[in-house]
Amino acid sequence: MRHEIEIIFQDENIVVVNKPTGILVIPDQYTDENKTLIGVLQKQLNQKILAVHKIDYDTTGVLLFAKSQQIYKDVSIQFENSKIHKKYIVLLSGTLEEEEGTINKPILVSGGDVLINSAGKESITNFKILERFKSYTLVQAFPLTARKHQIRVHFWSIGHPLAIDGEYGVSDPIILSSIKRNYKVKNEKREKPLISRLTLHAASLTLQLNGKAITFEAPLPKDFVITLKQLRKYCRVP
Repeated sequence: MRHEIEIIFQDENIVVVNKPTGILVIPDQYTDENKTLIGVLQKQLNQKILAVHKIDYDTTGVLLFAKSQQIYKDVSIQFENSKIHKKYIVLLSGTLEEEEGTINKPILVSGGDVLINSAGKESITNFKILERFKSYTLVQAFPLTARKHQIRVHFWSIGHPLAIDGEYGVSDPIILSSIKRNYKVKNEKREKPLISRLTLHAASLTLQLNGKAITFEAPLPKDFVITLKQLRKYCRVP
Protein backbone atom coordinates (compact mmCIF):
# COMPACT_ATOMS: atom_id res chain seq x y z
CA MET A 1 0.00 0.00 0.00
CA ARG A 2 1.11 3.55 -0.69
CA HIS A 3 0.31 4.85 2.79
CA GLU A 4 0.50 3.52 6.31
CA ILE A 5 -2.63 2.02 7.82
CA GLU A 6 -4.48 4.55 9.98
CA ILE A 7 -4.29 3.46 13.62
CA ILE A 8 -7.28 4.49 15.74
CA PHE A 9 -5.94 3.09 19.01
CA GLN A 10 -3.25 0.79 20.32
CA ASP A 11 -1.81 -0.33 23.63
CA GLU A 12 0.08 -3.41 24.81
CA ASN A 13 -2.97 -5.62 24.16
CA ILE A 14 -4.71 -4.52 20.97
CA VAL A 15 -4.43 -2.37 17.89
CA VAL A 16 -7.52 -0.89 16.24
CA VAL A 17 -7.32 0.45 12.69
CA ASN A 18 -9.46 2.20 10.14
CA LYS A 19 -9.43 -0.34 7.30
CA PRO A 20 -9.21 1.13 3.79
CA THR A 21 -11.10 -0.34 0.87
CA GLY A 22 -9.51 -2.76 -1.59
CA ILE A 23 -7.50 -5.02 0.69
CA LEU A 24 -8.06 -8.42 2.30
CA VAL A 25 -7.72 -8.65 6.07
CA ILE A 26 -5.92 -12.01 6.01
CA PRO A 27 -4.49 -14.13 3.17
CA ASP A 28 -6.59 -16.42 1.02
CA GLN A 29 -5.28 -19.12 -1.31
CA TYR A 30 -4.48 -16.54 -3.98
CA THR A 31 -3.01 -13.70 -1.91
CA ASP A 32 0.35 -13.45 -0.19
CA GLU A 33 0.24 -12.22 3.42
CA ASN A 34 2.43 -9.24 2.52
CA LYS A 35 -0.39 -7.93 0.33
CA THR A 36 -3.04 -8.20 3.06
CA LEU A 37 -3.94 -5.81 5.84
CA ILE A 38 -2.46 -7.99 8.56
CA GLY A 39 0.79 -8.32 6.63
CA VAL A 40 1.10 -4.59 5.98
CA LEU A 41 0.20 -3.75 9.57
CA GLN A 42 2.66 -6.25 11.08
CA LYS A 43 5.41 -4.65 9.02
CA GLN A 44 4.25 -1.17 10.06
CA LEU A 45 4.21 -2.14 13.75
CA ASN A 46 7.20 -4.48 13.54
CA GLN A 47 5.16 -6.91 15.62
CA LYS A 48 3.14 -10.10 15.22
CA ILE A 49 -0.63 -9.57 15.60
CA LEU A 50 -3.73 -11.75 15.40
CA ALA A 51 -6.92 -11.02 13.45
CA VAL A 52 -9.86 -11.37 15.84
CA HIS A 53 -12.50 -10.65 13.18
CA LYS A 54 -12.75 -9.68 9.51
CA ILE A 55 -14.64 -7.31 7.23
CA ASP A 56 -14.91 -7.65 3.47
CA TYR A 57 -12.29 -6.64 0.92
CA ASP A 58 -14.21 -3.53 -0.17
CA THR A 59 -15.67 -2.65 3.24
CA THR A 60 -14.05 0.14 5.25
CA GLY A 61 -13.92 0.98 8.93
CA VAL A 62 -13.10 -0.26 12.42
CA LEU A 63 -11.05 -3.44 12.65
CA LEU A 64 -9.42 -4.88 15.77
CA PHE A 65 -6.31 -7.05 16.14
CA ALA A 66 -4.92 -8.73 19.26
CA LYS A 67 -1.27 -8.59 20.27
CA SER A 68 -1.28 -11.82 22.28
CA GLN A 69 -2.97 -15.21 22.32
CA GLN A 70 -4.69 -14.43 25.63
CA ILE A 71 -6.24 -11.19 24.37
CA TYR A 72 -7.19 -12.95 21.14
CA LYS A 73 -9.00 -15.59 23.19
CA ASP A 74 -10.71 -13.05 25.46
CA VAL A 75 -12.01 -10.89 22.59
CA SER A 76 -12.98 -13.92 20.49
CA ILE A 77 -15.18 -15.14 23.34
CA GLN A 78 -16.90 -11.74 23.39
CA PHE A 79 -17.58 -12.08 19.66
CA GLU A 80 -18.86 -15.65 20.05
CA ASN A 81 -21.22 -14.60 22.85
CA SER A 82 -22.47 -11.51 20.95
CA LYS A 83 -20.95 -9.20 23.56
CA ILE A 84 -19.28 -7.05 20.92
CA HIS A 85 -21.55 -4.23 19.73
CA LYS A 86 -21.02 -3.12 16.12
CA LYS A 87 -22.55 -0.32 14.11
CA TYR A 88 -22.38 -0.11 10.33
CA ILE A 89 -23.39 2.68 7.97
CA VAL A 90 -25.06 1.21 4.88
CA LEU A 91 -26.38 2.76 1.68
CA LEU A 92 -29.16 0.56 0.33
CA SER A 93 -30.94 0.33 -3.00
CA GLY A 94 -34.53 1.56 -3.01
CA THR A 95 -36.56 3.41 -0.40
CA LEU A 96 -37.00 1.43 2.80
CA GLU A 97 -40.31 2.37 4.42
CA GLU A 98 -39.81 1.20 8.02
CA GLU A 99 -38.13 3.70 10.35
CA GLU A 100 -36.44 0.84 12.18
CA GLY A 101 -36.72 -2.90 12.41
CA THR A 102 -35.11 -6.30 12.86
CA ILE A 103 -34.14 -8.89 10.26
CA ASN A 104 -34.11 -12.30 11.90
CA LYS A 105 -33.27 -14.89 9.24
CA PRO A 106 -30.91 -17.87 9.57
CA ILE A 107 -27.81 -17.81 7.38
CA LEU A 108 -26.21 -20.93 5.95
CA VAL A 109 -22.65 -20.83 4.62
CA SER A 110 -22.21 -23.67 2.12
CA GLY A 111 -18.87 -23.68 0.35
CA GLY A 112 -18.60 -20.29 -1.29
CA ASP A 113 -22.34 -19.63 -1.05
CA VAL A 114 -24.08 -17.66 1.68
CA LEU A 115 -27.80 -18.36 1.85
CA ILE A 116 -30.92 -17.57 3.84
CA ASN A 117 -31.84 -21.09 4.87
CA SER A 118 -33.69 -22.68 7.80
CA ALA A 119 -30.74 -25.04 8.23
CA GLY A 120 -28.43 -22.10 8.87
CA LYS A 121 -27.36 -20.41 12.09
CA GLU A 122 -29.49 -17.81 13.84
CA SER A 123 -28.67 -14.39 12.42
CA ILE A 124 -30.11 -11.09 13.64
CA THR A 125 -29.60 -7.57 12.33
CA ASN A 126 -31.29 -4.49 13.78
CA PHE A 127 -31.49 -1.35 11.69
CA LYS A 128 -32.55 2.28 11.87
CA ILE A 129 -33.17 4.72 9.02
CA LEU A 130 -30.86 7.75 8.88
CA GLU A 131 -31.92 9.34 5.58
CA ARG A 132 -34.07 8.56 2.57
CA PHE A 133 -33.25 9.56 -0.99
CA LYS A 134 -34.86 8.91 -4.35
CA SER A 135 -33.84 5.30 -5.09
CA TYR A 136 -31.59 4.96 -2.01
CA THR A 137 -31.81 4.65 1.79
CA LEU A 138 -29.06 5.34 4.32
CA VAL A 139 -29.30 3.17 7.44
CA GLN A 140 -27.47 2.24 10.58
CA ALA A 141 -27.17 -1.52 10.92
CA PHE A 142 -26.47 -3.32 14.19
CA PRO A 143 -25.60 -7.02 13.66
CA LEU A 144 -26.28 -8.95 16.87
CA THR A 145 -24.61 -12.04 15.43
CA ALA A 146 -21.48 -12.36 13.30
CA ARG A 147 -22.21 -14.37 10.17
CA LYS A 148 -20.40 -14.13 6.86
CA HIS A 149 -21.92 -11.38 4.67
CA GLN A 150 -24.69 -11.00 7.26
CA ILE A 151 -25.64 -7.39 6.59
CA ARG A 152 -25.39 -7.80 2.82
CA VAL A 153 -27.51 -10.97 2.73
CA HIS A 154 -30.09 -9.74 5.22
CA PHE A 155 -30.88 -6.52 3.35
CA TRP A 156 -30.88 -8.39 0.03
CA SER A 157 -33.42 -10.80 1.53
CA ILE A 158 -35.91 -7.96 2.17
CA GLY A 159 -35.52 -6.52 -1.31
CA HIS A 160 -33.05 -3.74 -0.47
CA PRO A 161 -29.49 -4.90 -1.23
CA LEU A 162 -26.55 -2.57 -0.87
CA ALA A 163 -26.54 0.18 -3.48
CA ILE A 164 -23.41 -1.46 -4.90
CA ASP A 165 -22.88 -5.18 -4.34
CA GLY A 166 -21.94 -7.46 -7.22
CA GLU A 167 -22.83 -10.63 -5.30
CA TYR A 168 -26.25 -9.69 -3.94
CA GLY A 169 -27.34 -6.75 -6.07
CA VAL A 170 -25.77 -4.69 -8.83
CA SER A 171 -22.10 -3.87 -9.35
CA ASP A 172 -22.69 -0.63 -11.26
CA PRO A 173 -20.98 2.36 -9.62
CA ILE A 174 -22.94 5.42 -8.57
CA ILE A 175 -22.18 8.27 -10.98
CA LEU A 176 -23.28 11.88 -10.86
CA SER A 177 -25.10 11.72 -14.21
CA SER A 178 -27.43 9.06 -12.78
CA ILE A 179 -28.68 11.37 -10.03
CA LYS A 180 -28.23 14.89 -11.44
CA ARG A 181 -30.70 15.78 -14.18
CA ASN A 182 -29.17 17.01 -17.46
CA TYR A 183 -25.64 16.46 -16.22
CA LYS A 184 -23.09 16.22 -19.03
CA VAL A 185 -19.50 15.05 -18.83
CA LYS A 186 -17.12 17.79 -19.90
CA ASN A 187 -14.87 17.30 -22.94
CA GLU A 188 -16.38 13.85 -23.57
CA LYS A 189 -14.20 12.36 -20.86
CA ARG A 190 -15.21 9.14 -19.13
CA GLU A 191 -17.23 9.98 -16.05
CA LYS A 192 -15.52 9.22 -12.74
CA PRO A 193 -17.72 7.31 -10.27
CA LEU A 194 -18.72 8.89 -6.98
CA ILE A 195 -18.32 5.45 -5.41
CA SER A 196 -17.65 2.10 -7.04
CA ARG A 197 -17.44 -0.42 -4.18
CA LEU A 198 -19.55 -1.97 -1.46
CA THR A 199 -21.58 0.81 0.18
CA LEU A 200 -20.81 -0.54 3.64
CA HIS A 201 -18.74 1.03 6.44
CA ALA A 202 -17.92 -0.35 9.89
CA ALA A 203 -18.54 2.83 11.87
CA SER A 204 -17.97 1.68 15.45
CA LEU A 205 -17.16 -1.27 17.68
CA THR A 206 -17.68 -1.56 21.44
CA LEU A 207 -16.08 -4.25 23.59
CA GLN A 208 -15.04 -4.92 27.16
CA LEU A 209 -11.42 -4.21 28.07
CA ASN A 210 -10.19 -4.51 31.66
CA GLY A 211 -13.77 -4.63 32.87
CA LYS A 212 -14.82 -1.44 31.09
CA ALA A 213 -16.78 -0.87 27.89
CA ILE A 214 -14.76 1.00 25.29
CA THR A 215 -15.92 2.19 21.87
CA PHE A 216 -13.80 2.77 18.78
CA GLU A 217 -15.09 4.79 15.83
CA ALA A 218 -14.01 5.39 12.24
CA PRO A 219 -15.30 8.30 10.12
CA LEU A 220 -16.86 7.68 6.72
CA PRO A 221 -14.26 7.53 3.93
CA LYS A 222 -14.04 10.22 1.29
CA ASP A 223 -15.93 8.39 -1.49
CA PHE A 224 -18.86 7.66 0.85
CA VAL A 225 -18.95 11.29 2.06
CA ILE A 226 -18.90 12.65 -1.50
CA THR A 227 -21.70 10.30 -2.56
CA LEU A 228 -23.93 11.35 0.34
CA LYS A 229 -23.23 15.01 -0.39
CA GLN A 230 -24.47 14.61 -3.97
CA LEU A 231 -27.49 12.53 -2.93
CA ARG A 232 -28.47 15.21 -0.40
CA LYS A 233 -28.14 17.83 -3.10
CA TYR A 234 -30.00 16.12 -5.93
CA CYS A 235 -31.98 13.19 -4.53
CA ARG A 236 -33.65 14.30 -1.32
CA VAL A 237 -37.10 12.92 -0.72
CA PRO A 238 -39.61 15.82 -0.43
